[in-house]
Formats: sequence, C-alpha cells, structure tokens
Amino acid sequence: MLENLTRRPPRTETKPLPRPYPWAYARAHAPRFMPGRPAMKRVTVTGATGRIGSRLVEALKDRGDDVCVLSRNADRASTALGVEAVGWDPKAGDAPSQALQGRDAVIHLAGEDVGQRWTDRAKAEIRSSREQGTRNLVAGMLAAQPRPSLLVSASASGYYGPRGDEIVDESSPPGRDWLADVCVRWEQSADSAARGARVVKVRTGIVLDAEGGALAKMLPPFKAGVGGPVAGGRQYMPWIHRDDLVGIYLAAIDSEDFDGPVNASAPDPVTNKVFAKALGTALHRPAVAPVPGLVIKGMYGEMSQIVLTGVRMVPGRAPQLGYAFQHPDLAEALRDTLAGG
Repeated sequence: MLENLTRRPPRTETKPLPRPYPWAYARAHAPRFMPGRPAMKRVTVTGATGRIGSRLVEALKDRGDDVCVLSRNADRASTALGVEAVGWDPKAGDAPSQALQGRDAVIHLAGEDVGQRWTDRAKAEIRSSREQGTRNLVAGMLAAQPRPSLLVSASASGYYGPRGDEIVDESSPPGRDWLADVCVRWEQSADSAARGARVVKVRTGIVLDAEGGALAKMLPPFKAGVGGPVAGGRQYMPWIHRDDLVGIYLAAIDSEDFDGPVNASAPDPVTNKVFAKALGTALHRPAVAPVPGLVIKGMYGEMSQIVLTGVRMVPGRAPQLGYAFQHPDLAEALRDTLAGG
C-alpha cells in the first residue's frame, strides 16, 4: 500500500538551494549535541516545500539523515527536494502511519499562510490547517508501530497576543485575540502526541528571508527609498534569521533537553522604527517615510493587527539549552539575508 503513496526521488540531480548555507550550527554545537559524527536520524517533515521546510530538508540531507516528506503532491515534492515523498492531504484524514513508523522525529511545518487578508474563508483555513491538520498528523503517529519518538511542531509568536513593551518568554500566558486562540489550539493538538513522544513547539517570530514573508513585502518600498516606520514604529518585532530557525529545529531533534515551548527569535527584539532604520542602512536607502496605520489597515484589514501591535518576545529557553545564535545582531543578519545567505 505504501508503494502506491510513495514517490522516490528521481535519479537526475536537483537544483541546489542558494549557497552559502551556514550549517555552522552543527559544527558549533558538536560538543554538546553531536559528539563526533552524529548517528543518522530518520526524520519525516510536513510543509517541506515551503521556504523554511526546503532549507531544513537540505540541512538534514547535508548531515546524512534519512529524510521523508509528507506532501499533497508527492511527485512535485520528491523532484524539488530529492528525497522520498509520501502523499498526504492534512485536511483529508490521518497521516499514513506507514510513513511514520520507527521515525526518530516528525517535523510539522504545514499550515495556511497567516500573512494574507483575513476573510472569513481565510480565517477558517488558517485555523483548520493548524488544528485539524495537526490532529490528523498525530493520529497517524499514534497508529504507527513503533511510534515516532519526537514531534517538533511549528507555532508562532502570535501565541502571546499584543503585549506592548512587556518582555515575554515561554513562561508568559497566551493572549486573548483570535490569532492567539489559533496558536493555543494548534499547540494543544500537537500536545496530544505526548503519549510516548517528546513534543517541542517552536514559537516563531518574523523570519528574515528576502524571498518571502514579511521582509520580502517590505523590500520594494525600501529599495525605492520610500520605506519607513509603520504607525509610529513603537511596536516590537521579534525577528530571527532563517538559518537560526533551522538551527533551532536541528537542536530540538538532537537534544532531548528540548521539550515543550521554545521561542524562536533573536535575543534582542527591536521596535519597528529601529528595524526600518536598520533595513534602510542595509539597503543604502533612506528609511524615514512614515507609513500611517490606516494605510496598513486598508491593505490588510484585520490581519494588520500583527503589523500594528507586535510583541516583545525573547528566547528564554533556547540559549539556556545551549543554542548559540549564528545571527544575533540585526544589522549583520540583514546584510547576510540580503546578500543571499
């Protein structure tokens, strides 16, 4: 039966991802997480064709792990990533247990993009893709024999809701807005895998990636010299370089000390005004043109609250568990991102 679902990678070489890719995490943490050459891990990934998923798969392959991905389009995923792919629609039913049995880790990244106008239909898709999709994945994990020993599930800084200047870490309670409720239910669905498995929930901030996400949307006006702070720029932005996000996922796989919620953001969150100035400097462009909040509300509707409020999230646990950020400085992280790092 599994043969009917599985698509193995073609023999032809796939196009490599942009280099250099700093697998420095693995080298820097070898004494703690990977003494000598680490034992090969058997890892299954959902959402693997996305921006973060594809880089995580490449990192796992580079260090010799056995990678399988679950995807709606197994043929396309296998061709794009050069790994074994198994067909699965997260909303259609339980994940195929045959593709999960005996895996050392399952990395769950699949979910509808939050960065869109929140129509009723979009909100329903954002919620169901996380809550129902995660429940269906866990059901497949629980049916697998032997069961996977680890689930690392994506979550988001939206878990905490708008908090102004308050510094929040993993011990802080959830917010009370719609997105916070989505994140709470998302994490609760992941926690149902805790029967015999370690569960890590990666609460992710704004990922620095010139090819997609928030930064990609900011680049055109900033490159044109008409970028600047939004709505006064006092709201905080918990940012993280995409390579550090991948590094945190690798750390969660390799170290059993990682458990429960882990904030994935750089140690020093900055205000939108500071971020705008740093981005302008990195692009050698002025960044003083203010963007009124009403303009953002008109463009994005309810979703604009993410841009206009923000949260001062800090990584409390990752550094305590031994993770050393490769890009802790915003100016350097922006330069590296814009240079194609």
